[in-house]
Amino acid sequence: MKLVRASSRTATLATVVAMTTVLVAGCARFDDSTASPFTPEPSFGAAEIDPADPNAPPTSTTPNGPTTPPGPCVDLDPNVIATCLDTTGGLVMLPDGASALVAERRTGRIVQVAQGRSPIEIARVNVDASGDGGLLDLALSPSYTEDGLMYAYITTQSDNRVVRIAAGDTPKDVLTGIPKSAQGNRGALDFYNPRQLLVLTGDAGSPAAATDPTSLAGKLLRVESLVPSQNGPAPQVALSGIGTAGDVCIDPTGGIWVTDRTAVEDRLQRIDPLGAVISPVWTWPDRPGVAGCGAGPGAVAIALTNAKAMAVLVTDENTGAVTAAPSLLVQDRYGQLNGAAISPDGQIWAGTVNKNGETPGPNDDRVVKIPVPAGGGGFD
Repeated sequence: MKLVRASSRTATLATVVAMTTVLVAGCARFDDSTASPFTPEPSFGAAEIDPADPNAPPTSTTPNGPTTPPGPCVDLDPNVIATCLDTTGGLVMLPDGASALVAERRTGRIVQVAQGRSPIEIARVNVDASGDGGLLDLALSPSYTEDGLMYAYITTQSDNRVVRIAAGDTPKDVLTGIPKSAQGNRGALDFYNPRQLLVLTGDAGSPAAATDPTSLAGKLLRVESLVPSQNGPAPQVALSGIGTAGDVCIDPTGGIWVTDRTAVEDRLQRIDPLGAVISPVWTWPDRPGVAGCGAGPGAVAIALTNAKAMAVLVTDENTGAVTAAPSLLVQDRYGQLNGAAISPDGQIWAGTVNKNGETPGPNDDRVVKIPVPAGGGGFD
């Protein structure tokens, strides 16, 4: 599973400078707490999309409407954006900066969420949600405001693949043949520039495939063939040896950050703007389940699924080196976190995955926003 810019998983400069100042001042665990945009005719029988207009007025409660009384799917926490979703995949901010698209991994639904509005189904894609497969991540076209195109990383009956979604049409294949297995199907997307889509693939349960140059499994791929009807260049491998894919996000300098999980440790890796791989930048031997990420100059936010927290790492803006142990935000408050994105106002938006196995709460799964603790300087 990721604002239009740049990338919807990337914070604005002012936002992250403020965030960095806060975290340098103190790296203790906090109890209060804050994602990216984009991506040919499939042979797997994808469903027709019945799109909704994301700009249409809401059909239920609005921020200026009457207060909703407590009840099913009503969460009184003001930082909860949406409730009663199915287990979520990736998350990407929309150009308005006040709403996001979130993937439901098992149902294949793409849902628009915003504060004070009921979730709106934008599209639905046929997926194979067995194991950890399904609708895994989303990205917006670099020209989304003009073309409305979305890209999705999905699992089918035969493989994992990247598809392009246009309103009123069936998904079109962009990249097919990514190996599939019972586990290790997670993948992620982000646009590096308008002509290059980064595709992070899992190892499909085979560490050997992740180091095999002939396999698409366990790699970070640079994909420049984005038009379904055209045969373009083959994907280029930017990074290999990926375990279970977490996420890929880009900072404003062009640095690429990658999270993944291995049998030994969870990792944060980086590729600098010149293409040099710095690996690892940070490791977690306790394997907290690294997932979605958002990056800015001097800081990276990473959702920790198993640890039920959002980690924020302060980094050197020139070298990308981590300069202090991660701070943990909202630990145990919302349960297991997955997709993540940084909004223009400097808050981290994240989706929960409490329906993946543990006993979910009455309002799960949810999309939440995570601000910096009161008095800490904020992300503004």
